[in-house]
Amino acid sequence: MSEVYFYHLTRQRVDQALRPLLGKCLANGWRVLIRGREEAEIRQLDDALWQGPAEEFLPHGLAGAAQEADQPVLLALEGHKEQHDCLICVGGSAVTADEVLASKRVCILFQDDNGLHMQTARSQWRSLTEAGIAAKYWSQAQGNWELQAEKAASTG
Repeated sequence: MSEVYFYHLTRQRVDQALRPLLGKCLANGWRVLIRGREEAEIRQLDDALWQGPAEEFLPHGLAGAAQEADQPVLLALEGHKEQHDCLICVGGSAVTADEVLASKRVCILFQDDNGLHMQTARSQWRSLTEAGIAAKYWSQAQGNWELQAEKAASTG
């Protein structure tokens, strides 16, 4: 069953939080689409992922580049449609209930210091859980990631 995980970032930047998430996704054999709203943010994430330690290399590419269909992790702007197992939304990127249901998992990452992204995540929690989607809210406010809230899937 599909579910959506909300990650409230209070101690890490998005690129830092992505590394372990992407590692787990790739270990599961999942293809990942990272979706953002701003080209500058997507390019910054691309650069940050290339700068990681060699032993933590995460194969990835940008949408629109050569061999994008072969990339296990693809970074794209909203509106880009590409087959994936896991969708990771950053920068307040939109996601629909249908997209969650078509994915094995959806992750929404949002920074504590960005009021607009916090508001977007709250709205997404409401709309997705009201649509019957299972959701988990994780926070790192106490240091480690801790489950703060959970809503089970429901049927119409």
